[in-house]
Amino acid sequence: MSRATTVVHPAPNEGCDVMSTKSMVLGQTQHATTAQDKTRPTWRDYVQLTKVGITVANLMAAFAGFWMASRGNPDLGRLWWTLLGTALVVASGATLNNYVDRDIDHRMERTRHRVVASGKVPAAHALALGLALGVAGFAILIALVNWVTALCGFVGWLMYAYIYTVWLKRTTSLSTVLGGIAGAMPPLMGYAGATGGALDACAWALFFTFFLWQPPHFLPLAMRRCDDYRAAGIPMLPVVRGFAATKQQILLYASVMWPVSLLPYALGDANLAYLIVMFLLGLGFVAAGLRGMNTEDDIQWANRMFRYSLVYLTGLCAMMVVGTVGL
Repeated sequence: MSRATTVVHPAPNEGCDVMSTKSMVLGQTQHATTAQDKTRPTWRDYVQLTKVGITVANLMAAFAGFWMASRGNPDLGRLWWTLLGTALVVASGATLNNYVDRDIDHRMERTRHRVVASGKVPAAHALALGLALGVAGFAILIALVNWVTALCGFVGWLMYAYIYTVWLKRTTSLSTVLGGIAGAMPPLMGYAGATGGALDACAWALFFTFFLWQPPHFLPLAMRRCDDYRAAGIPMLPVVRGFAATKQQILLYASVMWPVSLLPYALGDANLAYLIVMFLLGLGFVAAGLRGMNTEDDIQWANRMFRYSLVYLTGLCAMMVVGTVGL
């Protein structure tokens, strides 16, 4: 498993500083931090490996996909097994991401206290836990849900835990876009779980909505953490092409996502309330992206854009549930 670090050159005239003072001292303080953090791991440390916030967000998407596919009349038993299997698979990918990224996490201020990077949890423990969670999750999905749901989960797991983490993230600024395949799988898993494995046009409309949401969600975060990514040698778009190009990409993806998100209504799988709310949320996303073209404070704008992306995701999942009323 190769984890060679890419050498990233600064984008001219804009974006983050070549390297902040804080980033420069990370290498000097890393050994001291590691020594301080090497205490006996607790159960909370192992829970942290699973990135609970990300796992919960993916569960929310899977639940919404299941509910929408079942037209608000879900099989509660199958819903439970779908969510449990999905949770274990997502947690597996997150844990393996911690394991693989331990060589770069300690270089970034945001991630240097993660339990594997800091030495609180041995890397071998993280690897074993990640694999065990994945085996359990896939076993549940295959045996108690259906093979299509398990296959969707495997594609997302493979994309995030290996293709994105080991390869894309370290080699190309397109990692945020291509890695979005993993983030778009949970609603597809939920949908397939409810339908017995059938994925119709509405299912793929949801997939592409979540896929297109990923760049305008993550790129603002990459702008905020530009110094960190530069110090770690990670070629995120703000690092290699600057803030102006990044803001253009955010606006592009938000603009394409907007009409795609309305397709469930056009296909007859969502009600008028869904159409109205998602039209307004999408309009807000595009308007926020347009404001970024003329902002005088890129980081402040990135903070607001990142927060709005979370509002949008929550609204989308809620309307996938509410949108089934009356169908």
